[in-house]
Amino acid sequence: MGRVAGVDVLVHQSWLFVALLISLLLAPRIDEVAPGLDGVLVYVAGLAFAVLLYLSVLAHEASHALMAQFFGMPVRSMTLHFLGGVTEIEGEATSPKREFWIAFVGPLASLAIGLGALGAAAITPDGLIRFALEALAAANIVVAVLNLVPGLPLDGGKVLRAIVWKVTNKPLLATVVAAWGGRIVAILALGYPLLMPALFDVDPTVIDFAIAAIIAVFLWMGASQSLAVARIRGKIPSLRARALARRALTVTEDMPLAEAMRRASEAQAGSLVVVTGNGRPLGVVNEHAVAAAPEDRRSWMSTGSVTTRLERGMTLPADIAGEALVRAMHARPASEYLLVEPDSSIYGVLVTADVDAAFSRS
Repeated sequence: MGRVAGVDVLVHQSWLFVALLISLLLAPRIDEVAPGLDGVLVYVAGLAFAVLLYLSVLAHEASHALMAQFFGMPVRSMTLHFLGGVTEIEGEATSPKREFWIAFVGPLASLAIGLGALGAAAITPDGLIRFALEALAAANIVVAVLNLVPGLPLDGGKVLRAIVWKVTNKPLLATVVAAWGGRIVAILALGYPLLMPALFDVDPTVIDFAIAAIIAVFLWMGASQSLAVARIRGKIPSLRARALARRALTVTEDMPLAEAMRRASEAQAGSLVVVTGNGRPLGVVNEHAVAAAPEDRRSWMSTGSVTTRLERGMTLPADIAGEALVRAMHARPASEYLLVEPDSSIYGVLVTADVDAAFSRS
């Protein structure tokens, strides 16, 4: 729909359903505060309020984006959907302080909008505009409070994660604690309609149960995803390129493939690296291409014909490990990577399939 602070703003089609629902639910109240509107304009006013409400949600998400950019973290997009919005930030916060402020600024923005709308409503005469300001204030104050509930994927869950991370210096443990907080909140959200008679002396409706179920499923799925990510991230530190590397034999690109394979077998090398006459690496022989080459033709094929040329991102330091290794492989997907020492000498070849297998075993 446009860009805010250089970030794409996306609107999910589910927002249209929510906008229509808001228009239908507000129609009776709008008819009371603005009796001069005819039938159609009542619903148009409801849609206008839905747009206004989601502009405040966009401001909430923009605050997350701006804080992330302040800390030097790229932001991919901001998406508005039926339950609010989400800001997609590239990478993870590198400290509890950054995690805390990126999360906490969202509820602060909603609270500021709510208090501002409440103040404006106090000096506005009775009517449709005052009703819209009061409803906007109430919605944003509720959003601010609910978002501070300590459970992922809510902002409050990220705040809790930052606090536990700061206290324990264990980010993965912090994620697990905040994710289980999210699951507890999901259960409480599911049971909320049953507590309405005792808390507010109001009987729950079918809509109350439906909304509670939707929110509970959203929270449970978000918390479960965070737990899954924590388990995955717990395995990542064990991935070390040097330990997973295959020994490499260097050959020239005009050498017959059969001869190169014979030499690799004698040297017990797991990979072949094609180099120039002065030893500069040109590429890595692709094992899938070798497997596809008929054996009776390998004596006539050059090694260069089954070589993947080295491009930017395919040469990695031999000591790369953990998240740095995963990020490098994600940034430049390939089946093989050349590993080099600090002096640029060849250490070996890292095969993506070997990394996948090591990850599965860990």
